Amino acid sequence: MEKLVTSNLKLGIIAGGQLGKMMLQDASKWDIITYVLDNDENCPAGKIASRLVIGEKLDFEAVYQFGKLVDVLTFEIEDVNIDALRQLKSEGHRVVPDPEILELIQDKGLQKEFYEQNGILTPPFMVCGSKEAVLMGVEKGEINFPFVQKLRKGGYDGRGVVVVNDKGDLQKLFAGPSIIEEKVDVAKEISAIAARNRKGEVRCYPVVDMLFKPKANLVDKLICPSSITAEQSEQAVAYARQIIDLLEMEGLLAVELFVDAKGEVIVNEMAPRPHNSGHHTIESVITSQFEQHLRAILNLPLGSTEIKIPSVMINILGEDGYQGPAMYEGLTESLAIEGVKIHLYGKKITRPYRKMGHAIVLSSSVEGALKKAENIQQLIRVKPWKRNW
Repeated sequence: MEKLVTSNLKLGIIAGGQLGKMMLQDASKWDIITYVLDNDENCPAGKIASRLVIGEKLDFEAVYQFGKLVDVLTFEIEDVNIDALRQLKSEGHRVVPDPEILELIQDKGLQKEFYEQNGILTPPFMVCGSKEAVLMGVEKGEINFPFVQKLRKGGYDGRGVVVVNDKGDLQKLFAGPSIIEEKVDVAKEISAIAARNRKGEVRCYPVVDMLFKPKANLVDKLICPSSITAEQSEQAVAYARQIIDLLEMEGLLAVELFVDAKGEVIVNEMAPRPHNSGHHTIESVITSQFEQHLRAILNLPLGSTEIKIPSVMINILGEDGYQGPAMYEGLTESLAIEGVKIHLYGKKITRPYRKMGHAIVLSSSVEGALKKAENIQQLIRVKPWKRNW
């Protein structure tokens, strides 16, 4: 789009989870007509979209017909029918990011080969077609412990990844096509997010630290700005900029990276969409990641990525051992703390470690934000609602 025509522009988002919901919240500021495709009539984004279309994101016909309803088509998750997106593109419909980029990123094997071909530092890897191929590689000494197995397709939010430390862990191997990586001695996990529009303008967000909840392999805390060195931060941002330029991508690209024990910055994987590691930008950066994604896919000037105030983001997850209609404990106490912003996604059912919302904690210092965030983590609980009679 060379200019934004808010009275007529129809934006379509494939999948109606929390990322789609937050994208729509920014789109509504520009009076954009919004369509969402999802198979759940109670999906978070469906409540605020101009129109919810019920359909499966992996079904060719559902995606194809949905794409024909809108002027610009994007997505909030990688697991989408690529053939339908390709067909829409071939017929002149605007699909952003490009289906070819999505296809590459959907497949972790192709991702790794892309890094290797372009001189981007990533953990050494090999591609395996089956569990039997992995076991054969171990037997022949081609695969050494410890290593990480990642399914080539379908895994995200900690799913589709297993760490194999010794022979006793081989029973945990996935059966499908996968990549095997050397296990990195990780000192820190970080994220760098870049945005690019059709003009080739690129803006990168400041690097953030990601602390993970081990059992769920989900982000526990996100810290902005990162505590890594200036040189490491520059390298992470340089990788994000290099990748988005090489792909000639329009939209938002989140690049997850490691800083290893030697201090080297290593690319882990990427996502062509708004990302959990960018939620803090809603309140702590001049332009949120969701607004930036819209600016990029509509070919508008990109917004400032300057930090307004240090922040810590914490995921609000369903309690382990509980499943049922969601009830939130500790919100009143948390909101009484200065600088706390609560975002609930509107998911009616809680289950163990399901992402139900997030809290952004703002403070004049990272240390102050961390102290408040730790307090909030003790306060907020998501459990099933129970009748008292």
